[in-house]
Amino acid sequence: MLSHEQIWSAIDRLAERHALTASGLARRAGLDPTSFNKSKRLSQDGRLRWPSTESIAKVLDATGASMEQFLSFMRSVDGPGGTSDRALPPPASPIPLLGFAQAGAGGFFDDGGFPVGQGWDMVEFPATPGQRGGVYALEVQGESMLPLYRDGDVLIVEPGAQIRRNDRVVVKTREGEVMAKVLLRQSARSIELLSLNPEHPNRSFDLADVEWIARIIWASQ
Repeated sequence: MLSHEQIWSAIDRLAERHALTASGLARRAGLDPTSFNKSKRLSQDGRLRWPSTESIAKVLDATGASMEQFLSFMRSVDGPGGTSDRALPPPASPIPLLGFAQAGAGGFFDDGGFPVGQGWDMVEFPATPGQRGGVYALEVQGESMLPLYRDGDVLIVEPGAQIRRNDRVVVKTREGEVMAKVLLRQSARSIELLSLNPEHPNRSFDLADVEWIARIIWASQ
């Protein structure tokens, strides 16, 4: 059974992991800065005060941690204020953010499918140290990817990741078309893609007509 101490210790450690105070974490999550103060954890008559599920959900969204990670982290408390880092997501770092229209324009990517140049908008994402130079964000524009992805959703893609059948991918053709699909099949010469929106047809391309393929590793929804 999870205890009051474990939950608050998990919140404290999550804040520390992202170089934040408890107040800073609350502020990042869009909460009152005093929400996680130690003085708020006990009432004046000594009763325990617990963080709300809504507050925890906002914290997870703000840090990129999953509920499984948070629960595992709570179970890792070794004593008052003591925790293990194994269940925590890595600290967030800034990565480039592009719109699909930008991604379709020429001259913005290297041969590996990663944005080049400067001046991009940036978003924070808890990538692992080896990933930080190889992931970036694409903002969904329009309704062609409904019902899975909506206008304004952000997709994190990793161009160098191994791609397998049924993975969600972003594909750019040499003609400049950029699309998010599901990889149905890939051979030495061609790929077949399943459309996320049933109103749009599936697609197939010769690999010679594909500029790059990147696996979708995370989406904000």
